[in-house]
Amino acid sequence: MPERTRPRRRVVTRVIMCLAVAVTAWHIFASFLWIAPWSPLREVVGQEKLSAYMIPMFGQSWSVFAPEPVNGDYRFEVRALVDGQATEWASASDTELSMIQYNLFTPRAGIVAMDVSSQLKGAWADLNEEQQGVVELNYFKDAWEERMEEALRAYGDTDVVDAYMTQEHRATAYATQVAYALWGDDVEQVQYRATRQNVIPFADRHDPEAERPAIQYSPTGWRAPVVNDGQSQEAFTDVFRAQHERIAE
Repeated sequence: MPERTRPRRRVVTRVIMCLAVAVTAWHIFASFLWIAPWSPLREVVGQEKLSAYMIPMFGQSWSVFAPEPVNGDYRFEVRALVDGQATEWASASDTELSMIQYNLFTPRAGIVAMDVSSQLKGAWADLNEEQQGVVELNYFKDAWEERMEEALRAYGDTDVVDAYMTQEHRATAYATQVAYALWGDDVEQVQYRATRQNVIPFADRHDPEAERPAIQYSPTGWRAPVVNDGQSQEAFTDVFRAQHERIAE
């Protein structure tokens, strides 16, 4: 009997296979550069291009491992002023974390609030005592961000102020989305709390009387709502409010 010949793959199939292999190889290479300690090899791609590819979808780090694993929880809470009355505090981080708990295919939206809290708290901690006092004040009238920045610069370090104002704007914009999602378009002002609470020290893990350290706050005052170009409040509300109501039941 004549030997059976294996049918040749079509050109389109081979092209798709080659593209899939190339994309997979690139992703593995980019992930290796991102996770590994910095080296001149990163310049093959370039730090900016590498960051643009990895963030926000593929970002990862070794921070869950020794010698310096993650040892604290961040929370982000929001309240609003509606018709002159302050609402109760709502935990945006708890709402988002409930999206990824017991979920095999976790949405990226489940960690946004924690990241906002972490970045804001870190920038706040770099401010000196006088600057921290400034951000604890209320800023909600016209050009409030410019006025706050000017007040912060009066007490020192320009680079620290630049870094803080970036996170202040981001946190206020996110808090605004949360406030509009929960309390509607009548929101007049927003306020948020970015907090961290360390876990029980490893050495005390078996102590039945051990208690978690106190919550660390980075207090900020009331702010005028901030809406960035290109964001969809409707899409955010559809996802966030439904999840918030679900866990409140």
